[in-house]
Amino acid sequence: MMNGQSTNYNRIAEAIEYIKKNFKKQPSLDEVAEHVHLSPFHFQRLFTEWVGTSPKKFLQYISVEHAKKILTDKRATLSETAFETGLSGTSRLHDLFINIEGMTPAEYRNGGATLQIKYSFAESPFGNLIVASTLKGICYMAFEDDEEKALNNLKARFSEATFQRKLDLWQQNALFIFQNDWSKLPEIKLHLKATDFQLKVWEALLKIPMGQLSTYSSIAKQIGNPNSSRAVGTAIGSNPVAFLIPCHRVIQATGNFGGYMWGNIRKTAIIGWEGAKTNNENE
Repeated sequence: MMNGQSTNYNRIAEAIEYIKKNFKKQPSLDEVAEHVHLSPFHFQRLFTEWVGTSPKKFLQYISVEHAKKILTDKRATLSETAFETGLSGTSRLHDLFINIEGMTPAEYRNGGATLQIKYSFAESPFGNLIVASTLKGICYMAFEDDEEKALNNLKARFSEATFQRKLDLWQQNALFIFQNDWSKLPEIKLHLKATDFQLKVWEALLKIPMGQLSTYSSIAKQIGNPNSSRAVGTAIGSNPVAFLIPCHRVIQATGNFGGYMWGNIRKTAIIGWEGAKTNNENE
């Protein structure tokens, strides 16, 4: 006899299989819930708990992945792609890509070729860094002493974009953070390509006050997925914007600082620096 956990797993597995097989029909929440013999409300809650995202978002991910495969064929039109994905038109395809991929279908097909990125190098209390921006905001910031390596890493993320070495207002406002000019914080805009789950995690990181720390499990609970600590760690590890999205403020539950994309020593230094600044302000 199966216990409740096994029953729930089987239902969610069946729902995932159903969505994968029928995504071209764009099934509604009610349809999928009925297929696994659950009420829409119960199914929505259970699916989100197990999968880490809503049934609607999961359907969108499946649809986008299928559309991306079609768009690798440069001859495929956007209308054909929308039809083959089960969407009502190119406007829905456009909205779907903007929501999931952070770029239009045409930009994806062109490998980001229409994206214009400006970048500059700067010094910080924690070493040299590269900061890059689009017309919409900061898209990348990373600690790196070797300018050539820093630029190559940036270009690897946006392989077909055009690049110009130029400091703009988005970058200036971001760099003010290292001068303790926190009044510039509302003027910092981010232009990020990420999944819904990654954005939830990064948004949670932005809520950790300067000088304070959180844990992977706490972040998982904060975003409503208490069993997703490992996935949270993966999302934190893929953060493309150093310091501004403060992934350095997340440590292990044991108190161990854990890893950091830009080096454990740097992470320790940043945590100490922020703690000292906060203490000085409170004195």
